[in-house]
Amino acid sequence: MTEMSDLGLMYKRRQGKVLRRVGGAAEGMLVTHLPDVRYLCGFMGSNGTLVLFRSRALLFTDGRYTAQAETEAVGTRVVTASKPAVVEACEWIEAAGIMCCGFDGTRTTVSELGKMQAALSKKLGARARSGMFVDVGAAVARLREIKDAGEVEVLRRAARVGCELFEHMLGFIEAGMTEMAVAGELEYRARLAGAESMSFETIVASGDRSAMPHGRATDRKIQRRGFLTMDFGVVIDGYASDMTRTVHMGGAPRSKGKGVPGQREVYDSVLEAQEAAISAVLPGVTAGEVDEAARSVLRRDGLDGYFTHSTGHGVGLEIHEGPRLAAKQTQKLEAGMVITIEPGVYLPGEFGVRIEDMVLVTATGAEILTPSTKAWIEL
Repeated sequence: MTEMSDLGLMYKRRQGKVLRRVGGAAEGMLVTHLPDVRYLCGFMGSNGTLVLFRSRALLFTDGRYTAQAETEAVGTRVVTASKPAVVEACEWIEAAGIMCCGFDGTRTTVSELGKMQAALSKKLGARARSGMFVDVGAAVARLREIKDAGEVEVLRRAARVGCELFEHMLGFIEAGMTEMAVAGELEYRARLAGAESMSFETIVASGDRSAMPHGRATDRKIQRRGFLTMDFGVVIDGYASDMTRTVHMGGAPRSKGKGVPGQREVYDSVLEAQEAAISAVLPGVTAGEVDEAARSVLRRDGLDGYFTHSTGHGVGLEIHEGPRLAAKQTQKLEAGMVITIEPGVYLPGEFGVRIEDMVLVTATGAEILTPSTKAWIEL
């Protein structure tokens, strides 16, 4: 574990980066999105508003979290608010003489912005109140896209737990048990392995339900023949993992005729597409180019029309972060990003296949953080 003094320095560096990023547009920064708050000061409660101004950082929260905040918010002054935290934060901003404060417009609703402006006193004047808060975009989220060494290590641990869970499930799954039983065992074992929670609601979809990209577990019994898709992740020290493996119950016949893809052919095509996308990962390559690397394989095999979502996304304190790996996305990959690569093919009413890995963008390419086997598996 990092020493407290080192944590304080880390958060101060992060805070400084945010202020430098918004410096041309605003004097300070009002942060209300809780994952951003945690990233910038360490606070993990469910009610917190952070204000950054010059070398100062103030966390406004309520009495439920005073003790927790004073422990977690390293190097940050904690203010126990008697009013809504964001209201007292805005009052402090005015009292500090700030005339232009940044906020993240991608996370702030029109209603919330109205409350922020209403918290300012009338003596400022209508023009000053309306101009106090400036949308600086997802300034913190963009910083969070590049993970430092400590974050990468936590993400490695979370990914490693996911791989261990998959290996366990291979010896647990049997025809006749329900999808819910599979999900329940997976989540139970995740807790035993030290997971704080699951990254999202576990997906277990069997048979023709495997054609549903987000097929949540049901009481349906797993048949003796057909695909079973498991998409899951765990949270370790606040950071999420994400992986998908598709296995087959029993043997699978190949194609019955020319132009009619069989289950094995579709699986092989998706795996090739996934590996092609991973091979395309490199700093400077655009997210759209990685998406196209996967899509072009499926297009060659006449399956691209059944690939109905993006190729991947960033992952960290949230299960879905930037960058978004999708068609025509021009954002360039950078070393330190942790992304998913997860192409899939879904034939409605028949079956579906998805294979997903977490990948670290390195200076020379990609490092797979979820190295569990992707070979064809029959249970």
